[in-house]
Amino acid sequence: MSSYNNTEHGLRSVMPFEAEPAELRLLRARVRSVLRQWGASAIAEEAELAVTELAANVIAHVGRGVPATLVLEPRGDRLRVELHDKSYAVPSETAVDCSAECGRGLHLLSAMSLEWGTLLTATGKVVWCELALEPARHCVRVRRAVALVDEYRRVTGASSSGVPASAVLEESATDAIADLLHWLVLQGGDPDEVMDRAQVRYEATVGAA
Repeated sequence: MSSYNNTEHGLRSVMPFEAEPAELRLLRARVRSVLRQWGASAIAEEAELAVTELAANVIAHVGRGVPATLVLEPRGDRLRVELHDKSYAVPSETAVDCSAECGRGLHLLSAMSLEWGTLLTATGKVVWCELALEPARHCVRVRRAVALVDEYRRVTGASSSGVPASAVLEESATDAIADLLHWLVLQGGDPDEVMDRAQVRYEATVGAA
């Protein structure tokens, strides 16, 4: 199960899971889904690989079945990936046997990340890395749109129970646009003219991306 919300930095997704090999495939799928919603599908493969290495490290060195939490958070031009667990043992890539699976994973994480490290917490530790969002981010428009649709869903009480997330988001976006057009008419605006201008701006920004 994952939660998806706004913070002072912007977007944030929190995904609790149990450190089991069978969970890795589901975790990767959730990461890909979140990044698609954020308009950052271009780095989904890289993010999935980083998440796999971080989660595999928990399985190998903290224990199978232990509770852990994955956190994704865009910060500026980077995607912050955090893996929280309840162990205080700090991983290290120094003096690693390159034939060891653990060693390869940490070296790979170091090579693919802009930065990575470990932070001790009151309940264990966080192993984190940061990936470049460009060229995944088209512009800040995507983040603003996600925040807008999320707030609209909160206000209207839209539920995603038993419905694919993509369908819920599309329906919420459609309803939000329809409500904006109603508001525009009350202000004396022309909805057809506004929709035409919006389409032109969308095509211009997509062409420039």
